[in-house]
Amino acid sequence: MSGKNSRIVFDGHCDTPSRIGAGSFQLEKRNGSGHIDIPRMREGGVSAQFFACCVDPDLPPGVWEETARHCLDSTVRAIEPLEGIKLALSGSEIKKALERELISIMLSVEGGHVITSPASLEYFYGLGMRSLAVTWKNSNRLADSSEGSRRWGGISPFGGEMVSEMNRLGVLIDCSHASRESFFDILEHSSDPVILSHSCAAGICDIPRNADDSQMKALAESGGVICINFFPAFLDQKANREIMKIWKPYREKKSALARRYGNDPERAGAELLPDAMRRLEKIPMPGVSSVADHIVYAVEIAGIDHVGLGSDFDGIPVTPSGLEDISRVPALERELAGRGFSQRDRDRIMGENLLRVVELVCG
Repeated sequence: MSGKNSRIVFDGHCDTPSRIGAGSFQLEKRNGSGHIDIPRMREGGVSAQFFACCVDPDLPPGVWEETARHCLDSTVRAIEPLEGIKLALSGSEIKKALERELISIMLSVEGGHVITSPASLEYFYGLGMRSLAVTWKNSNRLADSSEGSRRWGGISPFGGEMVSEMNRLGVLIDCSHASRESFFDILEHSSDPVILSHSCAAGICDIPRNADDSQMKALAESGGVICINFFPAFLDQKANREIMKIWKPYREKKSALARRYGNDPERAGAELLPDAMRRLEKIPMPGVSSVADHIVYAVEIAGIDHVGLGSDFDGIPVTPSGLEDISRVPALERELAGRGFSQRDRDRIMGENLLRVVELVCG
């Protein structure tokens, strides 16, 4: 890409819609909490961002679809009246927005448990969803998750049908959170490239949520992109042990308490989170260099055209030192420059690779 306003910095995943849905958060103002808002996106030079609507499976199954609809609707309503930012439905719209120096937001849904039929998939597409994470922390009717119990040993027959439907509609398939078996099943079924929107390299931090070398190689061969997550627990094995001593019990207690409160995960989280955060904030966190380590590793395995950014901002409880919010993204690029990456290669990693796949799949 070339031209005055053509450079793109594109983040593959954040959970900011959960803050928008809470009601008090204003996207257009700089906030003292959280990780993303328009002023900080501009400070960080971020020109495109996937906003993920995440539906907690601790909610009653009967409200999953309605919760996803409300999240998508509230996010669109928050974006539409604002200056300097627009909802994008395709890669070509992102390019047009770049020419006008507008920030583009694309919508995704995190968790295929909200999909009940081809009609529901098409309904969410009509609401603006352009990417779907086939699983979240739970295995569902589409596929097995990398977390929790397995149901299918990969994807289900229904999941295979939905992969074909996503290809037909132009919905980008996101395999972050999917089990290794689900990942390879999806690659086999999909005629389009897929992404890992917020994952890291298992070769550095060997946990189920991260992609191993065989996954990264297969992803590259299919034309996809791995977008590196900023969560310290995915970056460093020691940090993972220390963080998960706190975070895993927190999530288990939150699920149990949510059931006691009538399937109300927000109430449960509000009660338990302050104590968990106090303990997490005492842990020394890996820094910008650790994120760069994963990028370097992924480039070595998958190639320079198949690596991007997937911060997971507003969805992670703690951040790397030096990457406290979206405004600090330039620190990562400076680190990559110091590692010897040329401007051309940095442009690919910072956004061009992800935009290429979005254009191919979504238009």
